[in-house]
Amino acid sequence: MIPDPVKQQIQHALDQPVTSAQRVSGGSINQAAKVTLKDETTCFLKWNTSADPHMFVVEEKGLALLTSADTSLRIPSVLTTGKAADGTGFLLQEFVTEGHSKPDSASNFGRALAQLHKHHHETYGLDHDNFIGRLPQSNTPHDNWVDFFVQERMAPQLQMATDSGKLGSDTVSSFKSMYETLPDIFPDEPPSLLHGDLWGGNYFFDQDGEATIYDPAVYYGHREIELAFTHLFGGFPSNFYSAYEETYSLTSGFSKRKDIYNLYPLLVHTNLFGGSYARQVEGIIRQFK
Repeated sequence: MIPDPVKQQIQHALDQPVTSAQRVSGGSINQAAKVTLKDETTCFLKWNTSADPHMFVVEEKGLALLTSADTSLRIPSVLTTGKAADGTGFLLQEFVTEGHSKPDSASNFGRALAQLHKHHHETYGLDHDNFIGRLPQSNTPHDNWVDFFVQERMAPQLQMATDSGKLGSDTVSSFKSMYETLPDIFPDEPPSLLHGDLWGGNYFFDQDGEATIYDPAVYYGHREIELAFTHLFGGFPSNFYSAYEETYSLTSGFSKRKDIYNLYPLLVHTNLFGGSYARQVEGIIRQFK
């Protein structure tokens, strides 16, 4: 099941072999398994034979940055990552057993995310690029959120979608009209440390009821884009939001802005999967014609 070159690379890095493996769900991009090492350490392994192996290297950097923020969020620790001899990229990390939420789990999660967002930076972006899903994510730093949002988030994904024919020229014109309105729409806030890909499938509560987050696409951005994404596919209870608001209140009018922020994940999904995601993009952007 696990490619032999990956097993060999793990043994070389940790000086012990994988003794057993059991396939688990790894999402729509990677393959994944629960593996046991010779010393009986249980780990989570994910690998990809076709994606850029650097994807896992920068994921490790993102997890380390989230860990350095020292919140109550649980961030699985990384044992090793890299590229096997056959070019397969992989990441081996702590295996966290999924549990169930407790009465205060969602509220604690909301407060912890607010604390993460209080870690600020001088510029929007990051000192290196990374990935959103398997797509490249540009993090070239900007002093201004509108410039970052347009140039590093909207433009690359929109170009990809038009080049592939998933979106047409009318939609591009509507995006350009929207860009002109953004300085009057987005509230002025400092860059916050973001998970970057926080939806219902990238967190769970462990056996102690603590929120565990993983599969990040980390950068410093406007925290509202993170909150908007949590609304897109659901999976976050109301007390998560109320606890966040109590800890780090949002500027009024967020509900009217969240569809604009969600153009980014919807464009990403358009490029990855097409179909209904393109129609959602068109529906949001049509108001700016």
